[in-house]
Amino acid sequence: MAEPSAKAEGAFRTISEVASELGLPQHILRYWETRFPQLRPLQRAGNRRYYRPADVALARRIDRLLNHEGYTMRGVQKLLAQPDGGAAAVAAEPAPRVEAPTVAAPDSDSKDQLIEIREALSRALATDIPPQS
Repeated sequence: MAEPSAKAEGAFRTISEVASELGLPQHILRYWETRFPQLRPLQRAGNRRYYRPADVALARRIDRLLNHEGYTMRGVQKLLAQPDGGAAAVAAEPAPRVEAPTVAAPDSDSKDQLIEIREALSRALATDIPPQS
């Protein structure tokens, strides 16, 4: 049997239900409403917000792009402003993260060579060499 507080899939959700589902404070959702014209929940008496299933899906997408995929606010705005809603740009799997290769600590000979190179560069920068055109 379903939980008594569980709603049907197509039911409207309050801002507190959407906020708890996304793990965000309510004021973040209200802020997003000012930044993303596509996110427009119904507002009833007393400005009580009711999120339609499409609004909840959009809020989930904004959350994923901002908080999980590293997009900036402006980047998400640009994606959502595209005619297809940026679906093509984010439909592809995100590129896997590539770890930087680990570099072993230089041995004493390499370290001495690096020090010599650094000193040679310092001397070259200290002299006033006119730029080449």
